[in-house]
Amino acid sequence: MCLDFGDQGYDEAIEEFVRLADSAGARRRALVRGRRGRPDPKFYCGSGKVAEIGLAVQELNAGFVLFDHALSPAQQRNLEKELKARVLDRTELILEIFAQRAQTNEGKLQVELAQLQHASTRLVRGWTHLERQRGALGKTGGPGETQLELDRRYIARRVKVLRGKLEQFQHRRQVQRRARSRRDVFSVSLVGYTNAGKSTLFNALAKAQAYSADQLFATLDATTRRIHVPNAGTVVLSDTVGFIRELPHELVAAFRATLEETVRADLLLHVVDSASPGRAQQVEEVNKVLAEIGAEAIPQIAVWNKIDLVKGGTALAPGWERDQYGRISRVFVSARTGAGLAELRSAIAEAARSGSPVRQAPATEAISL
Repeated sequence: MCLDFGDQGYDEAIEEFVRLADSAGARRRALVRGRRGRPDPKFYCGSGKVAEIGLAVQELNAGFVLFDHALSPAQQRNLEKELKARVLDRTELILEIFAQRAQTNEGKLQVELAQLQHASTRLVRGWTHLERQRGALGKTGGPGETQLELDRRYIARRVKVLRGKLEQFQHRRQVQRRARSRRDVFSVSLVGYTNAGKSTLFNALAKAQAYSADQLFATLDATTRRIHVPNAGTVVLSDTVGFIRELPHELVAAFRATLEETVRADLLLHVVDSASPGRAQQVEEVNKVLAEIGAEAIPQIAVWNKIDLVKGGTALAPGWERDQYGRISRVFVSARTGAGLAELRSAIAEAARSGSPVRQAPATEAISL
């Protein structure tokens, strides 16, 4: 279910939502669209649209309904009651993908923490069939409240355990960062929208075999390698989880320790999918998350990737652009073909030598395509 509230990029949002569903392994049977001025308080999409979805659920024998929007617990309960099917909102869909993709122990712990924090606001959903009735002595109680309280206590205990384990991982990274700092090693982190080609670029620069694929959130776990950059020496390069529109706050909080590699970096390479028509909005979303984790002041160089896939208009050639101060602010590359990688290494070297690259790259500056 995708609603149009009059915002720009509705078609791109639908395409992204479909890719999210595919990435989660869902078999799409129908796509329902709609237009509203504002969300409906009860169902989010309005009773008429709910009836349309309900009819599709019956005809297709669908097991669940996906919403490309964040639903309140009440809206989700109302929809499930009306549709007689499980309803997953955008947050739960992304959490499901993260749960499938996490490979390392730390990544699995982070995803579980995010899932529990999200579930804690929706505990009542599983117990709506249990009555909260008054006891013989005038006390409120009943099996429903008892089970809810048990679930809350379980989640609270499990969250405490998970946070303790994640703090141990965080401590290890702090020790590693201090060691790098003592050796005065320049640190570079790749950031960008999911499926912008970060992992492919990481593999090309580090000659590594990190998993990469043409899918959303192909990799979640942070990967770090030492690379040699001509005229700069040893540089530590880190690949982090990709960002997305309306990235759940639970995930940002749970992955904050991993994202600290970004906060502590000397330079951010902001990887942009130059072939995407929604690249301007994607850059904006990435910068929102960077601000949320406190990394908005880290110097950036925009890396316009996938120039070999740009269609129509003026083709982008490998190379770089400089800002008004003469510093490299944007590099055009194709991680898949290797075009522009030499220029990117030169840009990293120049930033490492100067120690003060550009504050933020004009990643959304207009270019005729």
